[in-house]
Amino acid sequence: MSRFKFFVLSFLSAGCCLNAQSTVWLDQLDLSVATQGNGKPGVNTSVDGKPLMVAGEVFKRGFGTHAESSLLIKLNGKATKFSALVGLDDEMKGHDPAVEFEIYGDNKKLWSSGVMHLGDKAKPVSVSLKGIKQLELVVADGGNGPYYDHADWVNARFETAGVSTLETFNPIASEPYILTPKPAATPKINSATVYGVRPGSPFLFRIAATGDRPMTFAAKNLPEGLKIDPQTGIITGKIAQKETYEVELMAKNAKGSASKKLKIESADRIALTPTMGWNSWNCFGHEVSADKVKRAADALVKSGLVNHGWNYINIDDSWQYNRNGKDPSFNGQFRDKDGYILTNSKFPDMKNLGDYIHGNGLKMGIYSSPGPWTCGGCAGSYGYEKQDAESYAQWGVDYLKYDWCSYGGVIDGLPDHDPNKVPSLAFNGGSDLDKGVKPFKLMGNLLRQQPRDIVYNLCQYGMGDVWKWGDEADAQSWRTTNDITDTWASVKNIALAQDKAAPYAKPGNWNDPDMLVVGVVGWGNPHQSKLKPDEQYLHISLWSIFSAPLLIGCDLEKMDDFTLNLLTNDEVIAVNQDALGKQGVCLNTLGELKIYVKDLEDGGKAMAFANFGREKVKLAYKDFKKLGISGNQTVRDLWRQKDIAKINTGMGSLALDIPAHGVAYYKFISNQ
Repeated sequence: MSRFKFFVLSFLSAGCCLNAQSTVWLDQLDLSVATQGNGKPGVNTSVDGKPLMVAGEVFKRGFGTHAESSLLIKLNGKATKFSALVGLDDEMKGHDPAVEFEIYGDNKKLWSSGVMHLGDKAKPVSVSLKGIKQLELVVADGGNGPYYDHADWVNARFETAGVSTLETFNPIASEPYILTPKPAATPKINSATVYGVRPGSPFLFRIAATGDRPMTFAAKNLPEGLKIDPQTGIITGKIAQKETYEVELMAKNAKGSASKKLKIESADRIALTPTMGWNSWNCFGHEVSADKVKRAADALVKSGLVNHGWNYINIDDSWQYNRNGKDPSFNGQFRDKDGYILTNSKFPDMKNLGDYIHGNGLKMGIYSSPGPWTCGGCAGSYGYEKQDAESYAQWGVDYLKYDWCSYGGVIDGLPDHDPNKVPSLAFNGGSDLDKGVKPFKLMGNLLRQQPRDIVYNLCQYGMGDVWKWGDEADAQSWRTTNDITDTWASVKNIALAQDKAAPYAKPGNWNDPDMLVVGVVGWGNPHQSKLKPDEQYLHISLWSIFSAPLLIGCDLEKMDDFTLNLLTNDEVIAVNQDALGKQGVCLNTLGELKIYVKDLEDGGKAMAFANFGREKVKLAYKDFKKLGISGNQTVRDLWRQKDIAKINTGMGSLALDIPAHGVAYYKFISNQ
């Protein structure tokens, strides 16, 4: 046989074998389309860009990701098997991550690893894919929050029958689009219709109004002790006694005038509508400074957000000195000789900062922990609660976020507990509940004794069903879940967990599903929110209908037109700020479509048709009885700010066409 014939026969033989079966490695596919909790997908590296290592064993090939994580792959029915090893990456030593790896084929679960922890040997997986058209690789949180969950799919590969092209994809549309029309040139007052203040407390209220500037302001029937600046619309002063006042707010410019009723409740309760504002953590983290906070306040005004009701500027962790601070500005004495807390060098004068914020008609928030250390390792309030409450009042603080963090160590008898570890105590009842409630009641009582109103937010992740006792701790809002991230899995899971707390929401008591993750977020790695545009519309719509505190987490100096448009729809905001104070709940579920309904003060109902699925929902909806409405209704599209239909709920239907991970947000107004 000639060499040529041998070569040809060998080549054909090899080709025949390749056509019979071939291997495609996961790392050969485009992993950039994966969604994950933090960082970027690692191709043959961990999330932090290091060699893949599980339980001491190094792997050359694989996909490093972070819970919550999802990667979708089109198989076209020709892949026969998927195999891999899975485990947590060793780079998170010193922490306590936990995850569960899951594999779905055509939306059916094919395999699960069970909960895995750091140090567990890599677990093998081998799944038959015969007949499967679409595969999803998921890394879910292991039950203790998505903290430090660096997860690896190593030696991951597909066996295919014949030559087959595998393709990763993300089915959710990526192109941003703007729905809300621009405000009119004529004045429109967008402030909430009710405001609570305690007698004797400093009153600060800025009329939120859109329209061409210059604009002048006035207020009829202001109670004695209050005055309005006609150029800025800022109302200041003090009210001496308990009483309800009916005030008429007015705004005027060259194009026209507007007025709106405001009920001022001078009584025991404050935060009669959910807090609206900004928080420093999601964009600045430990790098926050007084200068950045001032610039955020300026941006809130300059961008026009203030004209839509956004008015809190909240400083999160790292205004204090830090016990492990590598930054020289973090090194210093935590407290003075009398136990009063000292601010780090990035915050040279907190009283001056408060005055600056108040001068814009805005309010200042601050952050601490009931434990000895904050989550970032700064000085907490444990043992110095009285001094801290007094300092906040002296500085002019209007809001306190009180974060659980190291208090779990106090309960365990470990007051030096590492604050960087995940909160350890999920207290549920009995003595655990009493211990968990105690520090929050202590600070709540001290805040009530101060000569100014300080809105009190309990950041303790929903432990012990905080919504059942938060009011007893003199709090006005409380976190219901773990920290949010700018991922679909996080927003979806938090949204689906809100109904259980809904009965406890009312004026002065708000369930807090955490901050808004839109715009440029991520300190150290600033990036546009990983949420797709439709997901951001759903996110804002649901936080609106949940009567949730609305705290922007993005860099206010880097907002694009899409983000600004999301945050300036006055009809969406009005649902959130509705004076009735009821939280919307899910009243009907159709597959992946959930319909949330919120009763409004004017007798109307807000409805969010939220599509949690990956496929478009297109149907004629008729089951209005389940939503608690009847008769003739006008349907108004809140995002587009226009009426879209008039229906008879007994005979007619409402056409729905909702994108994957999208929402239709409507208000139903009875015509009877």
